[in-house]
Amino acid sequence: MTNSPEATTPDSSPAFTTTDAADPDGVTAPAMPESAVDAASEPGPAPGAEHDSAPSAAPAPAPADGTTFPRLAEPRSENRLVLAGGVWHQISPKYVWVQLISTGSFLILVMAATLVLTLAFHQMWAWIPGGILTVILVWTLAILPRQARAIGYQLREDDLVFRRGILWQRFVAVPYGRMQLVDITHGPLDRGFGIAQLKFVTAAAATGVVIPGLDQGTAETLRDHLVAVAESRRTGL
Repeated sequence: MTNSPEATTPDSSPAFTTTDAADPDGVTAPAMPESAVDAASEPGPAPGAEHDSAPSAAPAPAPADGTTFPRLAEPRSENRLVLAGGVWHQISPKYVWVQLISTGSFLILVMAATLVLTLAFHQMWAWIPGGILTVILVWTLAILPRQARAIGYQLREDDLVFRRGILWQRFVAVPYGRMQLVDITHGPLDRGFGIAQLKFVTAAAATGVVIPGLDQGTAETLRDHLVAVAESRRTGL
């Protein structure tokens, strides 16, 4: 009587599964590592999922802090002029510094001329125009920051709306198709601070608009955009 051979047991190593899988032909397949089994059991991404999850367009870069005023200054009266809807774009705070330097320099010249005429040449009448100009220039310097915060423009579907003023508000709507010339100008102080002013010329002189205190890059981009839109409106595209 012969003893039957001992039954072999599968490898009990923790790195492999405890049972072997057999194919229909009776051939035993090698055991798979547990890490491979876990990876195979996890659901993979559906075809085209990576393409669907990608953003359709890159987000527009956010403007740098301090390039424009953060809030539009409005009159406190309930009867003020209000344009509902849309986004108001404002000018750069550098415009205030340019105006302070230019107006302050003119104020110093007026005061110096008044003192020279009255003290050196004994022309007492110079106090009258000198005093009036001094009061006007000082008042202009005092309200200049608030006036600059009240300047803004809005790009709508058919026109550009420009607003300025607090005591005397002004709203001007310039149709794109009526723009004949879009001009950029800047003086020595403007170039030093990196700003410019954009001027729109139309057939009617009363509708001429000048937007001051724009960054040079913003002024050039806005000019190219307005020229392209105005050309398309004139041609009927």
